[in-house]
Amino acid sequence: MNGLISRATALGAAVCTLLAAAVMAGEERPVLLSVRMADGTEPAAHYTIEDLRALAPVTIETETIWTTGRQQFTGVPLAVLMARAGVSSGQLVAHAVNDYSVEIPVADAVEGGPIVAFERNGAEMSLRNKGPLWVVYPYDSNPAYQTEEVYSRSIWQLDRIVIRQ
Repeated sequence: MNGLISRATALGAAVCTLLAAAVMAGEERPVLLSVRMADGTEPAAHYTIEDLRALAPVTIETETIWTTGRQQFTGVPLAVLMARAGVSSGQLVAHAVNDYSVEIPVADAVEGGPIVAFERNGAEMSLRNKGPLWVVYPYDSNPAYQTEEVYSRSIWQLDRIVIRQ
């Protein structure tokens, strides 16, 4: 009888493991970024990591004032996110998970401009390492990106953007 109970217990554990794996595989990834209009006239867009990866991400290499040496950042151009929202003017209020916020002019969302990075040096970024999302400008590509004003727009731990027109 003990052998039967042991086998039943082992089988039950195996079934539980398989069910847990199936549930985990079927779980949706969390929303990393929400983009919405300040006046609420447009529906909000919600992006998971898979959604962001599907938006033709780019990779830039640049030095930052917060890191040592050249870094490689991969992410979605801010211009792509604004085009998807149908926005060409106004201000973005970018919020971090701790409710810190900065204002970014929509005029900054240009080709070759800032990206919403989700990888640094080939790896996803954790909250501890300025992730999961960080607005990064290609600082080395243009002296205009090497100002205190632009550095102040480089918000990390980004989780939402509110568009004011």
